[in-house]
Amino acid sequence: MLKIIFIYEEFVSYMINMAKILILTGDAGESLEVMYPLQRMKEEGFDVEVAAPEKKKIQLVVHDFEDGFDTYTEKLGYKIQADIAFKDVDPSKYDALIIPGGRAPEYIRNDLDFIRIVKYFFAHNEPVAELCHAPLGLAVAGVLKGRKTAAYPALKPDVAMAGGEFIDSAAVVDGNLVSARAWPDHPEWMRAFIKLLRDKN
Repeated sequence: MLKIIFIYEEFVSYMINMAKILILTGDAGESLEVMYPLQRMKEEGFDVEVAAPEKKKIQLVVHDFEDGFDTYTEKLGYKIQADIAFKDVDPSKYDALIIPGGRAPEYIRNDLDFIRIVKYFFAHNEPVAELCHAPLGLAVAGVLKGRKTAAYPALKPDVAMAGGEFIDSAAVVDGNLVSARAWPDHPEWMRAFIKLLRDKN
């Protein structure tokens, strides 16, 4: 009996590690919010691809707070090579989606292929992880209505206007959607997302 359980657990682990993850971002994506889930998913053994409006090297940024500023400041961060352009993405080839924050969601939400990809994952109830400013993209895709989501707190009105419910929490799970406020929530956010991926398989 123990041998059967062990084989089953090994099979589940194998199936999970075969999963393919898609990250949607672009120039001015927040460095930590792109790099952490990218490396965390690879650490779990997933196949991960980064998609951007164009297949090119994209410039990430660092958002942090400085004394005397009422909002965050922005500095240049890492550069990262996008593996594929939005227009070339076939979402059916991926098992889960991650949308980091930063300023990238402000403009990638205007890309029709970004909207196409996001709608696919929600229509098929596939796992989606998003945080910080990513709800801006989900709002334009029309998938936030009736959903609970965390977000960067300044986006509370945007979530409401999209028909969603803003939750001020480190990890909010609503069906296939796992969300968080910003990079300080990474541990709770990724823990919840990995659990969702394991439960799905």
